[in-house]
Amino acid sequence: MYTAKTFSLPELTGLSPKQIEVHLALYQGYAKHTNLIMEKIEKLREEDAAENAYVINELRRRLGFEFDGMRMHEYYFEQLEGGAADITSGSFATLAEKRYGSWDGFISHLHEVAGTRGIGWVVVYFDTVANTLHTAFVNDHELGQLSGLPVMFAIDLWEHAYMVDYIPAEKKTYVEAFLSNVNWNVVEARAAVVV
Repeated sequence: MYTAKTFSLPELTGLSPKQIEVHLALYQGYAKHTNLIMEKIEKLREEDAAENAYVINELRRRLGFEFDGMRMHEYYFEQLEGGAADITSGSFATLAEKRYGSWDGFISHLHEVAGTRGIGWVVVYFDTVANTLHTAFVNDHELGQLSGLPVMFAIDLWEHAYMVDYIPAEKKTYVEAFLSNVNWNVVEARAAVVV
C-alpha cells in the first residue's frame, strides 16, 4: 500500500500556497485511489476471480491512471523541495548540454515542448541504451510514457497545476514560474543513480 508523501516546500515564486494546496490534494487522491483499486482487485479475486474477471480487468486498466498520476506528481513536487537551485556541472547538466547544445538550449527546449497545445506533462527521460536525454510531451500520464526510461524531470501541464494562479492562456507564464522554482540538484541526484 502507498502513503501520500509529504514535501518540504518553500514559498514559491509565482505559485501561491493555495495553488500548491489544491495540487497536493489532487496528488493525495491519486495515492488514495491507487490503494483503493489494489484493495478492490484483491477482494474481488478472493470472492470469485472467474466471476469477477471483467471488473478486475477494468480496475487493472484504471490502476495505471491512478498509479502514474501518483508517481508523476511525486517527481513534480520533489523538484521543488529545498528551494530553487541551479546546476552547472554533473551528469544531468552534461547530458543536457550534449543533447541540446547548452543549458540555455535545454531550458529553451523545455519551453518549446511545454508550448504543445493541450493538457499533459513534459517529461525528460534518460535513455540508458543511447546514453542521451529525450524530452517528450505525454498527454495522459498513463499513456505515452517512453517505455523503460527513467524519469529525470517532469512538468505538470494539466490545468489543475496552475488554474488557481493562471488561466489556460497563461500556461507559458506558469511554466516560467515553475522553472524558476526548480531545485536542479534533485534532478541531478536522479541522474546520478542511472547515468
